[in-house]
Amino acid sequence: MQIYLPIAEISVNAFLLLGLGGLVGVLSGMFGVGGGFLMTPLLFFIGIPPAVAVATEANQIVASSFSGVLAHLRRKTVDLKMGVILQVGGLLGAALGVVVFNYLRGLGQVDLLVKLCYVVFLGIVGGLMFVESLNAIRKLRKSGGTPPKKRRQRTWVHTLPFKMRFRTSGLYISVIPPILVGMAVGVLAAIMGVGGGFIMVPAMIYILGMPTKVVVGTSLFQIILVTAFTTMLHATTNFTVDIVLAVLLLIGGVIGAQIGTRIGVRMKAEQLRILLAVMVLAVCGKLALDLLLQPSELYSLGAAGGH
Repeated sequence: MQIYLPIAEISVNAFLLLGLGGLVGVLSGMFGVGGGFLMTPLLFFIGIPPAVAVATEANQIVASSFSGVLAHLRRKTVDLKMGVILQVGGLLGAALGVVVFNYLRGLGQVDLLVKLCYVVFLGIVGGLMFVESLNAIRKLRKSGGTPPKKRRQRTWVHTLPFKMRFRTSGLYISVIPPILVGMAVGVLAAIMGVGGGFIMVPAMIYILGMPTKVVVGTSLFQIILVTAFTTMLHATTNFTVDIVLAVLLLIGGVIGAQIGTRIGVRMKAEQLRILLAVMVLAVCGKLALDLLLQPSELYSLGAAGGH
């Protein structure tokens, strides 16, 4: 069933979009990521222009994350206080990111920037997560299946001022690192159309030292406001939000997130992380190949060079 997308200006199979939304919703519920880092490249692959994919995908993330957060709130695995501080940083970052996005769009370079950002970030994050997950699984095998007790190490995060107590996470740390992490994710949300969970989740575990069980829900909670704000900015300044595309992705995403949350609870943290790492690396590889092999529109290069 073909459906015409007015802003993207192409016709796409409606069931394909519902399926993509559902797949990304499942990932969102399982891993605490908005799923945009996979959905946006998937939209590129089916022919959606990058500027439209980025702005519209931010919209879909809001719904699948909200659906996922409801499931986590019922299990009391959301640190609301930490989430609010991450959101403050995220909103500042999103505003800055949209300014950069608009500037590059004016130069006509935004499509290339978005794709390069994806290849770089997915490559780094996927590689680090894969190595770390393998090490964690190896340690588990050595210790006979019982995870070694982690000793809380004092890092530079603990030496900073403006400390706050986060009871749900069992932390007493400065608010500066969460605000900076939130800002970095906000910038990415605006430029790449992602919730930033694929950076937020590792940052919350390794930089802030949060326990894995509350990371997923808190990450989804933070993503909601930041991506909603990003979508509004894109819709009012760029007019690149395709509502037909967004609705189809939303329906699939909300259903998928509920399924994903149930699957995620049954799997071990190390298994989840290695699965996520493999998927991140696969998408990164496909995008890198597309950039290296051949430009999709040869004449546009000639036109750009002729100015």
